[in-house]
Amino acid sequence: MKAVVPWAALIALIEPHYPKVSKKGGRPPYPLTTMLRIHLLQQWYSLGDPAMEEALIEVPTMRRFAGIELINDRIPDETTILTCRHLLEKHELGEQIFETVKAHLNGSAITMRQGMLVDATLIAAPSSTKNQEGKRYPEMHQTKKGNQWYFGM
Repeated sequence: MKAVVPWAALIALIEPHYPKVSKKGGRPPYPLTTMLRIHLLQQWYSLGDPAMEEALIEVPTMRRFAGIELINDRIPDETTILTCRHLLEKHELGEQIFETVKAHLNGSAITMRQGMLVDATLIAAPSSTKNQEGKRYPEMHQTKKGNQWYFGM
């Protein structure tokens, strides 16, 4: 997504509305690029503000995409993420972001399609893969690790 999203156009769209560093002092705002990337991750993965904060703490690829280094950078908390989302809503930038990305993709001959994130976690389960009729599910697969059976679809 780093190569597909028109970052410069989106930054230019949001920057006039984004808080600036105050002359009075106080904590500086997070970089706009970081907050935009976090907002897009929220949209792509349908994450609420608390879940987005947790994902940034737990998932290294999301942190890396957002441009956050765990050692050197602060991770935005759910209130900061909510405040950014409210800023975008207040200035009706969500639709403009979508239209800007859509126009960019159409100009690049790339189409948008809906996707889904699937958890492929293996779980321990009993060895039967049969349904109530006593038949095996055709899409069911199993594997054995040590003396445990694992099943997935």
